Amino acid sequence: MVVDFAIKRAPKYRVASVSFVGTYKESRIRSEWEGLARWAKAKGLRTGKWFFTEEGSAPRYRFQVAIEVRGPAKSDKKVRIRTFPASPIATVTFNPDEVSARVVYHGLNDWLRWQKKDKVIKRARSWRETYTGNPWKDAKAWSRTEIQVLVSK
Repeated sequence: MVVDFAIKRAPKYRVASVSFVGTYKESRIRSEWEGLARWAKAKGLRTGKWFFTEEGSAPRYRFQVAIEVRGPAKSDKKVRIRTFPASPIATVTFNPDEVSARVVYHGLNDWLRWQKKDKVIKRARSWRETYTGNPWKDAKAWSRTEIQVLVSK
């Protein structure tokens, strides 16, 4: 698998999301995502990409899990409907079973630093992981993990 960085434009995504604060626990992230998928299915919504963001520092992080939804939907209890606007992103797609995520994150971070020095971008903003489905249940989604970094040109 070839792993390369690129700058492209991400489309607008309409998502259902859940946010929570705490320590990193894979089981909590998975249960929140699967709860969100059940919510979308109960509402009769078609789903698309799955997103994960993490902000803050140890020991307390702010997490957000989101699933792209297609169809009429309204926010409900802890599920929030929002839109990720179309925007320029730096992106890399890789298989975490073949290439360490740590290597990809550090490589992308250094690449972005050089893009700023060369004045290709002004700054890097928020980071998100993007999957084509549930990464715990869908091997194809896991093998095509995409890291997206919103950038300002």
